[in-house]
Amino acid sequence: MNHVIRIDQTGGPEVLHLVPVGADDTPLKAGEARIRHHAIGVNFIDIYHRTGLYPLPLPSGIGMEAAGIVEAVSADVPYLRVGDRVAYAGGQPGAYSQVRNIAASHLLKLPDSIDFTTAAAMMLQGLTTQYLLRQTYRVAAGETILIHAAAGGVGLMVCQWAKHLGATVIGTVSTPAKAALAQAHGCDHTINYTTENFVERVKAITGGEGVPVVYDSIGKDTFFGSLDCLRPLGMMVSFGNASGSVPPFELLELAKRGSLFVTRPTLATYTAKRENLQAMANELFDMVSSGALKIEISQSYPLKDAAQAHIDLAARNTTGSIVLIP
Repeated sequence: MNHVIRIDQTGGPEVLHLVPVGADDTPLKAGEARIRHHAIGVNFIDIYHRTGLYPLPLPSGIGMEAAGIVEAVSADVPYLRVGDRVAYAGGQPGAYSQVRNIAASHLLKLPDSIDFTTAAAMMLQGLTTQYLLRQTYRVAAGETILIHAAAGGVGLMVCQWAKHLGATVIGTVSTPAKAALAQAHGCDHTINYTTENFVERVKAITGGEGVPVVYDSIGKDTFFGSLDCLRPLGMMVSFGNASGSVPPFELLELAKRGSLFVTRPTLATYTAKRENLQAMANELFDMVSSGALKIEISQSYPLKDAAQAHIDLAARNTTGSIVLIP
């Protein structure tokens, strides 16, 4: 019997229900593979789906990343076989499950050096970090960047990867403990936004110049402050809404601050072609296998406790990555 977390309506964590959905050998469609999950990642996008910020057709599964073993594969998929260790991020929500059928094009073979729990904790956030630093704005040695939520899952990866590239990293955090964690992962300057004005601190650190890029997953609460941290022609990368959606604003605000650029990227766009997904994953796997990128897993929960995982994530009581164990 296969069990999955399903939502029948949007709302708080209480709408997450563990339900039996029948046998775990549902026939495959063309281009699919069946994967038995060993670990499942938990991300803010799951909360956005649960609350309806990013609407899903209901009822729906939930969850965007996991790792496990291929149990069956369609005959028209030449690059996978039964027994392969795989991981994925993206595609149709439904990762909060013991077993699922999924489009094989999303599955990536794992190197032997990366275990299932690490893989489930790193795929969505790691691929996000890859496109943020290597594609959306290509960070170069000697540059200074700002990353909000520096002790979160993406934040810790950005700190490490950016340092590997030779950048100076400024990160915002909410507690001294999170500041210490970010610093241990390569953050050069931490700013506690609950007690300090992060715009003033960024300007002080950069000698009044500002930074060429801000990576902001907080959204409404930090957006305009982030713009004020940029130097002329700087880029604001808004890739999340932890505090709520950014309200409409006049484009003239960008001109007044120095002809700024703003982008709202998504992982789905960058990974739409399998060859691009594979290239991004290869770079991520190399960073992790070499030890340059360490994956911080702060909490794990049984699959049945997905609601508690959402409560803790939304309250920002977590650091690093969170996983569910089926």
